[in-house]
Amino acid sequence: MGRLVPAVTRALDILELFLEGDGTLSAPEITRRLQLPRTTVHELVTTLAARNYLVAVPDQPGRYRLGVRPYQLGSRYAEQLDLAAEGRQVARGVAETCDETVHVAILEGTDVIYIAKVDSTHAVRMVSAAGRRLPAHCTSVGKMLLASLPETELKQLFPDGRTLTAMTDNSITSPTALRRQLAAIRESGIAVEHRESNPDVSCVAAPVRDSAGTVVAALSISVPMIRWSEERHAELSELAAKGAAELSDRLGYRGRP
Repeated sequence: MGRLVPAVTRALDILELFLEGDGTLSAPEITRRLQLPRTTVHELVTTLAARNYLVAVPDQPGRYRLGVRPYQLGSRYAEQLDLAAEGRQVARGVAETCDETVHVAILEGTDVIYIAKVDSTHAVRMVSAAGRRLPAHCTSVGKMLLASLPETELKQLFPDGRTLTAMTDNSITSPTALRRQLAAIRESGIAVEHRESNPDVSCVAAPVRDSAGTVVAALSISVPMIRWSEERHAELSELAAKGAAELSDRLGYRGRP
């Protein structure tokens, strides 16, 4: 690995400061927060402004905000992102930590489609495949994604009086019961599915957000009932949330749900 260039490191440190607070800073504030010489900060800010990485804030003399160039770079990065590829990388790390099957899925209508999957190494594990489609209301990933939809859209997808498809005896078949469970998922931030798509498996899932904060996918961990317990439930819920947060970070999400 080559030597880090101090001037470039300091310039990047300055730019990253603008990710915090209201997104505006003055040169004295930058000097104080980074503990750099005043002349160094002045030269770096002047250079960044000349290259459109920073711009002066109108009607606020001496204050700067991010310019158009970081936006252009971020847009190009976003264009190159592949949710499935990023999902596989994150799922692999989660699976290595817990040695259970990990999925990343997206919502299409009333179904979920698994776009990434990493298997457990255990002989007894969930059998599935990337590309598989399942009823969303029967899965933890699906319920997590449905919980992100507005109530009006949910009523269109699952009108009252309709009987929902059951995959097991534990599947939710009532739209009213489903909406009640989705409300609880919004509160907790974690979706749980107990033997609703497979009679021998339970799952936990957490939301994946894009740079705009929109839920675009969900990451789940699936566990055979022989390895399921309340303690394991809590442990895997935390791990699923961390994995989903990492994938969200890769997609450019910088806020908090």
